[in-house]
Amino acid sequence: MPIMHLNSKFSSFHTVKCTHELFDKMLPLVKGIHSTMHAHQVPDEMADRGYRPQNALIRSCMMNHQYSQAVVVFHQMHCTELRPDWLALAAVIKSSAVLLFHGFGRSLHGFAMKGAYAVIPAVAKALIDMYARFDAVHESHQIFSEMDQKDSVSWNVLLSGYARAQLNLQVINLFHLMHAQKDEDAKPTAITIAIVLPVCVKMRTLKAGQSVHAYAIRTGLESETLVGNALLSMYAKCGNVVNDAQYLFDHIVRKDVISWNSMISGYSEQGFFAEAFLVFKQMVSRNFAPNHATVATVLPICALVENGDHHGKQIHCYVLRCGLEKDLSASNALLIYYSKMGDMSIAESIFKNMQMRDLISWNTMITGCAMNGCPMRALGLLHELLLTGTEPDPITLLGILSACGQLHNVNEGKKIHAYVLQHPKLCKETSIENALISFYGKCGELDDALRTFMGMPRRDLISWNAMLTIYADNEQWEKLAELLDQMSNEGIQPDSVTILSVLQACTFLGIRKVREVHGYSLRTGTSSKLTVGNAILDAYAKCGKIESAFRIFKSLTGKNVITGNTMISGYLKHGFSDDAERTFNDMSDRDLTSWNLMLQVYAQHDFNDRAICLFREFQAKGMRPDAMSILSILPACARLASVYLVKQCHGYKIRASFNDLQLEGALLDTYSKCGSVNDAHRLFQTSSQKDLVMFTAMISCYAMHGMAGEALRIFSHMLELNIKPDHVILTTLLSACSHAGLVDEGWKLFKSINETFDIRPTMEHYACMVDLLARRGRLREAYEFIIDMPCKPNASVWGSLLGACKTHGEVEVGKLAADNLFNIEGGNIGNYVVMSNIYAAGRRWDDVEQMRKLMKAKDLNKPAGCSWIEVDDKRHVFVAADLSHPNRFSIYDMLVTLDQQIKELNESRIDHLSSV
Repeated sequence: MPIMHLNSKFSSFHTVKCTHELFDKMLPLVKGIHSTMHAHQVPDEMADRGYRPQNALIRSCMMNHQYSQAVVVFHQMHCTELRPDWLALAAVIKSSAVLLFHGFGRSLHGFAMKGAYAVIPAVAKALIDMYARFDAVHESHQIFSEMDQKDSVSWNVLLSGYARAQLNLQVINLFHLMHAQKDEDAKPTAITIAIVLPVCVKMRTLKAGQSVHAYAIRTGLESETLVGNALLSMYAKCGNVVNDAQYLFDHIVRKDVISWNSMISGYSEQGFFAEAFLVFKQMVSRNFAPNHATVATVLPICALVENGDHHGKQIHCYVLRCGLEKDLSASNALLIYYSKMGDMSIAESIFKNMQMRDLISWNTMITGCAMNGCPMRALGLLHELLLTGTEPDPITLLGILSACGQLHNVNEGKKIHAYVLQHPKLCKETSIENALISFYGKCGELDDALRTFMGMPRRDLISWNAMLTIYADNEQWEKLAELLDQMSNEGIQPDSVTILSVLQACTFLGIRKVREVHGYSLRTGTSSKLTVGNAILDAYAKCGKIESAFRIFKSLTGKNVITGNTMISGYLKHGFSDDAERTFNDMSDRDLTSWNLMLQVYAQHDFNDRAICLFREFQAKGMRPDAMSILSILPACARLASVYLVKQCHGYKIRASFNDLQLEGALLDTYSKCGSVNDAHRLFQTSSQKDLVMFTAMISCYAMHGMAGEALRIFSHMLELNIKPDHVILTTLLSACSHAGLVDEGWKLFKSINETFDIRPTMEHYACMVDLLARRGRLREAYEFIIDMPCKPNASVWGSLLGACKTHGEVEVGKLAADNLFNIEGGNIGNYVVMSNIYAAGRRWDDVEQMRKLMKAKDLNKPAGCSWIEVDDKRHVFVAADLSHPNRFSIYDMLVTLDQQIKELNESRIDHLSSV
């Protein structure tokens, strides 16, 4: 029966009506069959040359991987009714199998059966292989069963088919059947073992692999290079690379490139990157030329070993010199290497020059761009990929979702989500669902993240950790606690990532939960991981359990710089400066964070000179301060009132191009505290971006120096820019009005707090209003204002009234204020001193004596007053009753002179007023 008739019976391609139509579609794709023969010339020459050259030509095309040409020549023979020989038929069957021409292949099977070719072993073997490639293993086995003589090649072809179809158990069973054959020609060969061993790896059955190895030893096949390569690959992939695989490799007598590649790959897959690279260097030193597979294996390792940048570029040069860049796997390996090294410009150049790209190429570029801060380029690459008509796979989508998360591009991310929902296979990919959860979390879309999480058909531990991390990052502690309970109820066992997320919520969950997590980590062994140990240490410190934190610190092995920094941070938070300093000094390795933390420790405890010395010390060691370093040292500069030091910090900020609004605000505030209003004003004027913090700092500066008019003017400018004030800036303005005596402006501002700015007045606002009224002498009105307050007044409110009573000599109202203060803060000596002074000014000496007795009974001592002045970049400090200054005699002589001159000036003014 002609093939064109059999085709309608066997073909699975419904769009092909006959074999002629199939060939008509293929012919335009075939430009040449042989260097001296074109497709359209064949029919004209066949009559003269007979059919034997066509048979040879078909075999030649197949052997040279010119499968389409082999099919075309066969079709032309069929059209001229020339009969192929069995070798040509076997070759064309092999070609149709490689091309996955299902319908044509089945037609060839029918032709072979009709022409009695099917009984020929070579044709039968080709058919077995063809059906295996078509995923029709049952038909392969049927043909195999019908063979009269089955040699090892027949068995190997069937084994290969089962292995390709991933019917792993059948491969093992078939191997045992083959082993049991009495015919020596049907016994397993080196090729058999090379087929079976990778199946053992897939099945994760080292025992089965060892059984095959034992057979190889008994039969002497172990000495063959093919078997040796398969065995070492099997042991390496099963995790026995250091002992078994290395032993086998050392005993392969005739190593080839595959042997070296298998060893490199084995070490790499088990994480022994340095050893893998060492094998590669030995390979080169013994004059084995690396091939594309070597390059594809070793290049990714270069990104993980010492001097990897240098080695990787050398291999790149080798690839170019040998022309290996034309191989797709080698080019992809170059893309992977440069992506891991973060050099996306070279990766982009390689990608553009690739003659051929597959989905691995696109995925590597997309993932590389997403990982290396080029998310926009990643999205552009996705668009280019779709234009080629290629469908993205899960790896593509993982890279794109990462890019969308970095860009906070909710719209693009939701398009990807919609694409996933349209493809049921993608919906089953847990990794994609997890990536969607993380994407929504990064974009702040917590409801969408939770909705995706709840809609997952299968959740793994990564899914739970992703949601826990989102809640932790967004400080949604109650939801985190609920999810943690749900996780426990569903029997999900936490890992180290879970523990890290939970410990972020330690201050909300409390010390009890921290201890539970600590206990769990001890039972499961996760506490041995340094990241977990550091997190537990930090949790105890944040909960105020410094002793427990210190015990953890001492117990941790392999401490790193993060461990030390965490301990110092805990000491800093709870005021243990000596312990912080000791820990800092004991650290063998310090980073910039370590130095910044110590600057904060010194600044917090008024060790201002130490802070300045430390700041200079780490610069002398070659470390460059960052914005946090400047922020940490500024409080010390403010307490020292050193404009010189502040200007140094300001200059460094400019030179380092720190574009940090928080730092600018801190500099402005420090200038203000040092009394340099002009410098503060210049900084404010030159600031490129003025926000609420900057306006607050500038207004505070003017308020601090009694420039209420300027403060109100700046406030009006802020409102013109549509910047809404907060309670801090309103408190500052009220204080400015109070110090300037602007009662009307103060009342107007106080009323606007609730009416205009929709802010509920705070206790600080009430205190400022009391101070405003009291400073103007309206003490009774201030007292009534306090009594009418909607909330219970605190110490600052009564303190404002008491201070004003001292200024105006108002004893009775002062006594009312003092009585309330004694109840609120009985240990504050300042209140007793002020009330004693009020009594003294009113000459009520009995009350003064009573107040002093009360202070003595409460063991309250007034701290000595302190002031300082900076002259020629040198600071002079003065404390009450201190006689330590070297120029004290001349200074006190000058003070006496000034005091005398002031008295004389006052007396002259009194005489002048008396005469008026």
